[in-house]
Amino acid sequence: MTELVTGEAVALELRPAKLPSRALAVLLDLVAAVIAYILVTVLVVATTASLDEAAQTALAIATFLLVLIGGPIAVETLTHGRSLGKLAFGLRVVRDDGGPIRFRHALVRGAIGVVEILLTFGVVACIASLVSARGRRLGDVFAGTLVVRERIPAGRGGFVPPPPPWLAGRFGGLDLSAVPDGLWLAVRQYLSRMQQLDPQVSLHMARRLADDLAARTGSPAPQGIPPAAFLAAVVHERQSREARQAFAAARFAPPAAHRVPVEAGAPPAGRPVQAQPWAGEPQTSSLPLAPATPPRSPLSSTPVPPRDESPAERPATGFAPPA
Repeated sequence: MTELVTGEAVALELRPAKLPSRALAVLLDLVAAVIAYILVTVLVVATTASLDEAAQTALAIATFLLVLIGGPIAVETLTHGRSLGKLAFGLRVVRDDGGPIRFRHALVRGAIGVVEILLTFGVVACIASLVSARGRRLGDVFAGTLVVRERIPAGRGGFVPPPPPWLAGRFGGLDLSAVPDGLWLAVRQYLSRMQQLDPQVSLHMARRLADDLAARTGSPAPQGIPPAAFLAAVVHERQSREARQAFAAARFAPPAAHRVPVEAGAPPAGRPVQAQPWAGEPQTSSLPLAPATPPRSPLSSTPVPPRDESPAERPATGFAPPA
């Protein structure tokens, strides 16, 4: 990885392209340019057969300059540094500040490339790329450009290390509502990559992020605690709170089977609203219920035992005849 500083003083970490991938990309571009040059030459010769020898020579030189030199320059200008070979191998030409190249950058690279690639068969370009710390050839040095990799092999997701055990739960009283999502993302990215950074750079970034986090929460970082450990403990506290909220919401939410569907629209005027039975309860009849105590005979004070009647023999009106 190499660090490029943009015009806004933002440091970018880009991966310069290695010599093998660049050589293969240039070879593919040359093959495409030669094929296009042969086709254009055949077309020009067929259409200018009646011209004299001097005119044909001039057209041949113009065709060579336009196709083999002007073609790559035009392609890199229009695609912002992505030629056919670079697109196939996931490469791109950028400026020293990480921005897209323009016509003047492509013109300088193409003009010097005629000498170090075409006339010397790529020997000068290979030597310059091997000597340069970032793999730049002479055209890149004079144009102020750099060839970087756009497609980086995807690795495992960033693992945020847990805080030390003696810090777990210590920051439960912090107010984390004012911390923006961008700061949380920056803290997580730093914690997942802090082992890959230079120790001095890692310490400086940890202090800066810890100061920003303390300013957002309104509570300064405790003295004697490393900034990286403080960041890990606060991130762990936020994750714990989100987990508790999610568990509480899932615990107190009623199951889907016990939710009563609400029908759209109001009931017609004059019709009483009937209460819907709760799901899972037995359906009760709308007829009046029989008295709970058995009826008594007018001649005797002893209750009359109820008769065993089948459901079909019971009256449908709900009227209970006297004993």
